[in-house]
Amino acid sequence: MKTEVIDISPTRKELRIEIDAERIRAELDRVSSEFARYATVPGFRRGRAPQAIVRQRFKKEIRGEVLGELIPRALGEALQQQPFSVIGEPQLRFENAESLEQLGAEPLAIHAAIEVLPEIALGQYKGLELARRTRPVKEEEIDEVIASMREASSSLVPVEDRGAQAGDIVTVNFRGRFVNEPEAEEIKVDEVDVQIGDEETLPEFTENLMGVRPDEERTFKVKYPENFKASGLAGKEVEYTAQIIAVRRKEMPELDDEWARSMGEGVNTLEELRERIRERLASYARDEAERRLRDEALQRLLATHQFEAPKTLVQQEMRQLFEATIRRMIELGLDPRNPEIKWDEIRATLEKQAEENVRAELLLERIAEAEGIAISDEEIEEEIKRLAQAAGEPVERVRAALTKSEAQPSIASGLRQRKAMNLIIENAIVRDEEWREDGKADSPEPPPSEAQTADQTSNSTTD
Repeated sequence: MKTEVIDISPTRKELRIEIDAERIRAELDRVSSEFARYATVPGFRRGRAPQAIVRQRFKKEIRGEVLGELIPRALGEALQQQPFSVIGEPQLRFENAESLEQLGAEPLAIHAAIEVLPEIALGQYKGLELARRTRPVKEEEIDEVIASMREASSSLVPVEDRGAQAGDIVTVNFRGRFVNEPEAEEIKVDEVDVQIGDEETLPEFTENLMGVRPDEERTFKVKYPENFKASGLAGKEVEYTAQIIAVRRKEMPELDDEWARSMGEGVNTLEELRERIRERLASYARDEAERRLRDEALQRLLATHQFEAPKTLVQQEMRQLFEATIRRMIELGLDPRNPEIKWDEIRATLEKQAEENVRAELLLERIAEAEGIAISDEEIEEEIKRLAQAAGEPVERVRAALTKSEAQPSIASGLRQRKAMNLIIENAIVRDEEWREDGKADSPEPPPSEAQTADQTSNSTTD
């Protein structure tokens, strides 16, 4: 068997594989003999027909089985001789399709188009000069967390001596009809809480429910914006009849030591609560600074290591990012089918991110290979336990799901890449610098710890 490698690009190659005629004839004889043992041919007892007649009568079937045996075997042998790693399934074609009619008369040449991992020549990845900038915790941030916690521990008190005003919660039974769709089904929703003046409340509701009292009824129209998150209402006008059930105001707890003690075990004073919040925010700021440091290191390495990302891997990553985007939209109550969503721009952004992700993974894997980084079964087991804890699921269930989806190699790969990045940071020259306010443009969303503080320590509800 002869094999020739044709380079098309750093990630695409074509193999020309020539299978000897003698090997083909031997396989033809073997398959024909098998057919002759079991084939039924008119005029002959089963298994007694001459092989030449069997080969002629079952020519198409025999040829299919011969090719089905020879080609995968020859392709496997050819790939084993190569130094590169193949991605996905090869695309096959015959060099001369006419030669199939006289199979075995001459060598058979096939071409296999394959995608491969790029060869990455490592440059400097140790001794990188990096800057760590940790955002200081401001008193205003602590005040915001305190305010959020007070809000979460507030109570709702019925209002009887006045009409509803900004900040009040109005409980309403709504009946609505679509103004331009007389045949559409009537809207019926009961005991809906509407906060007057809230940024999430449409202005028409705030304007028309301002001043209402229990048992009062009001009728008004609402024109929903085209990009309204509920697609059934987007762009439509509805006339509502609102029956007021209750009007309540928020009563905030006193900002004192007694309230602070109700916010968490081990907290005795308001100052102690502020200090605990400060520690949470500082911890998050340190974690964020570490993430930025790693991102900076990775971007530097990607800039100094230029190589092509295989399209197959980019497409796989793109699909995962796209599906995650859809799920996130649905979680936020957005309809992915909304025509105002600029999917072309989103796809372009995701494709760029997918390519960068793939290049980063390949580069870290290459560094892990160069450093001889290996992952033990114990480390994989610890990672599975961590994933189970994060998901709030039993370890056995998570392990079974990962085994079923054959995801354990991906876990090992992720751990290798994490170790490679740790090695890069450990060998970097890192200087701590003062936080620059212009870094705000790249600052993350409010730290989860702010929202979690109320969830973890508050003993009250908002309703």
